[in-house]
Amino acid sequence: MSLLEEARAWLAQDPDPDTRAELSALIETEDLPALRERFGSRLEFGTAGLRGELGAGPNRMNRVTVMRAAAGLAAVLGPGKHVVIGYDARHKSDVFARDTAAVLTGAGVHASLLPRPLPTPVLAFAVRHLGADAGVTVTASHNPPRDNGYKVYWGDGSQIVPPIDARISAAIDAVGRVDELPLGGPGTLTELGDDIVDDYIAALTTLPLGDARELRVAYTPLHGVGAATLTGAFLAAGFESPMAVEEQRNPDPDFPTVAFPNPEEPGAMDLAVALAAKTGADLVLANDPDADRCAVGVPLPDGGVRMLTGDEVGGLLAEHVIAHTTGDRMVATTIVSSSLLAKIAQAHGVRYGETLTGFKWIIKAGPGLVFGYEEAIGYSVGSDIGLPVRDKDGIGAALTVAAIAAAAKRDGRTLLDLLDDQARRYGLHATTQLSFRVADLSLIAGAMARLRAEPPTGLGGLAVTAADDLTRGDGGLPPTDGLRYRLADGARVVVRPSGTEPKLKCYLEVVVPVATTPAVARAVAAERLEAIKSDLAARLGLG
Repeated sequence: MSLLEEARAWLAQDPDPDTRAELSALIETEDLPALRERFGSRLEFGTAGLRGELGAGPNRMNRVTVMRAAAGLAAVLGPGKHVVIGYDARHKSDVFARDTAAVLTGAGVHASLLPRPLPTPVLAFAVRHLGADAGVTVTASHNPPRDNGYKVYWGDGSQIVPPIDARISAAIDAVGRVDELPLGGPGTLTELGDDIVDDYIAALTTLPLGDARELRVAYTPLHGVGAATLTGAFLAAGFESPMAVEEQRNPDPDFPTVAFPNPEEPGAMDLAVALAAKTGADLVLANDPDADRCAVGVPLPDGGVRMLTGDEVGGLLAEHVIAHTTGDRMVATTIVSSSLLAKIAQAHGVRYGETLTGFKWIIKAGPGLVFGYEEAIGYSVGSDIGLPVRDKDGIGAALTVAAIAAAAKRDGRTLLDLLDDQARRYGLHATTQLSFRVADLSLIAGAMARLRAEPPTGLGGLAVTAADDLTRGDGGLPPTDGLRYRLADGARVVVRPSGTEPKLKCYLEVVVPVATTPAVARAVAAERLEAIKSDLAARLGLG
């Protein structure tokens, strides 16, 4: 088929008046460049499901794409199975969720729909809590407002991994026209009530939270879906209700007060910082729009806030969880996270696991997992009775960080003092990122090829002592596109393309012993990281 013929065939099956109007205009004007953007490739269904820009065509998120994905999932599961469906508050999320339910029930699958836009961890919890065979959540997490996505969970409550993703992808390829799919057929649809949220919150109150509760928290959900559930969890656990940034409290798919709805992006936390200064808060917390991630900040005497890195929060959570649990336990993180967790595990006599990036791997690190985290501010906190959510959970993490901060406040200290304690005990582990967002993905492939062709022998004045090409499965991990360099003095660099965004991401770490004070060690670490960053940027040549 020609490009115009393919577009007309798509238009003929599209049930959405918005994308029909968009596509009709492009066909009428024969805008071939715009059509090629939409039809020249397609969104690939992988271990992260689907994620992309809203619009018409197979390379966009739309009702046709979603219905095809639901039909593929139904074909893999088979009739009589049970799927829980959740969604966030982005544009079209509720529509995509109901389309998924219609396709699944039409294929003889029992579908349970969450009662309203809710955090992703509520969906992950509901899959196991209801004994479902799979789960779907419609979300693009912290992507720009124009994006949406589709994430699939399996019956164990964790994100799908190979080979399930490949089976679903193949089944999607076999789906015909979506206007010929049976909708709302022999399967049944259950509209869940708020009791599923109550059950999730009750599960969070079993986390290792200690007994300190005096704490004032400034909080922002960044226009996402986290506020009501987080507030309910704090009150159920005995904490004071967090003070929410009013301008960002309610869900808004346009994210009007932030340039990018990600708490790690510059400027995203400005309103929360101002609220903390105005109210004298002891702690600053933020969720991303679907509330599966959690950002943490500590107010300073000058009115500013020191935002903690994901690795710093991961280290604090790990020691807290280990101190409040017993038995044969494991903690786990990824190859791009700090090496600090391995030292913490060794010091406390618990097992340590290291995985590829993504919680789909962390959760499967091994038996006895009580805590897992990734440096991109994602954490799963458990106890000796297991993890309430087998995925990253920004609500449970926020609750546990508040417990740590409340205990520190009772002793006249803050989370920064606890970080200093860890630096003295294990050495200062400082991490940072270098990332490049591109319009042309071939630039990323070119940069990776250059590094492979001419591997560095040193970075930032530190010798490269070992190099792993992760496409070969070096280190006993499944193959993935990435390069890892181990440097002198415990430093480390990992370079990999992002799995969800058009970015090349570089993860840097240095380790500095605390000979005098943690502040001096941090200054040394900052200089070393900047030197490594400068050398690496020059080698990558991406600007």
